[in-house]
Amino acid sequence: MAQHQDDSMGTESLKIGNKVRELREKKRFTLHDMAAKTGFSRDLLAQIESGEFVPPIATLMKLANACGVGLAHFFKDPGGSQKIAVTRAHEHIRVARRPHHHEGEVNYVYESLEIRKADKHMEPFMVEFPVQETNEMVFMSHSGEEFLYLLEGQLEFRSIDHVEVLNPGDSIYFESDLSHSLRCLGGSPAKALVVVWNRK
Repeated sequence: MAQHQDDSMGTESLKIGNKVRELREKKRFTLHDMAAKTGFSRDLLAQIESGEFVPPIATLMKLANACGVGLAHFFKDPGGSQKIAVTRAHEHIRVARRPHHHEGEVNYVYESLEIRKADKHMEPFMVEFPVQETNEMVFMSHSGEEFLYLLEGQLEFRSIDHVEVLNPGDSIYFESDLSHSLRCLGGSPAKALVVVWNRK
């Protein structure tokens, strides 16, 4: 069993907020510019940059696209890139929401499974989904495609006109620009391997 750093340390180690701010400043974008490019409010962007709000994967993808970088930018090790990259189990860093959960915020926990290669086209994650009611589902869309393989628990996938229930061993592949949401069914969290391809 892999040993993970605690959630707050993981988020702090990744310095996602710092990376977002550095990218914005490098592009000479104001918060207003970033808000216009992403559709997010200036308040939310400021909370992300300060580390008060931990952005879900879909939010990071929109930020990456706005700044012309890949999603891997937020998870890579500062060391260079190579043709073969190995990330050890103890190097995985969990990224979770803060204790003060914002209404409408996706509340899953995710960890990047690859931190070495900077210029990769796919981003693999281990994602844990807490038990959730239908009225708590948050729908999102972004460019690219996603593959999900369910390891534990039971998940419900919903789009505007489609519902699928997934059990361990089931998988789903879908285009991410389709408005979609996932929720855990049953009495315990669901766990899945998710691979995201971000169409830049």
